[in-house]
Amino acid sequence: MAKTTKTAVEVKTLDQLKEELVTLRNDYREARRSHRMGELVNPHTLTTQRKSIARTLTAIKQAETVATSETKEEK
Repeated sequence: MAKTTKTAVEVKTLDQLKEELVTLRNDYREARRSHRMGELVNPHTLTTQRKSIARTLTAIKQAETVATSETKEEK
């Protein structure tokens, strides 16, 4: 039987998400450089980093959508 665990959802602001995106993209860029140089031991990290970037971009898009819908409701 599979073991399930609950993960806590961390609520981040839009600015925190954008800072995280910059960090993730820099890490990914560095890992790609290492892979080209033959220094990267586990190339699977490239896949996980791309997925993390995509998740962060999705979270940013959702946060921006919520922010714009809240400003429209106030008007």
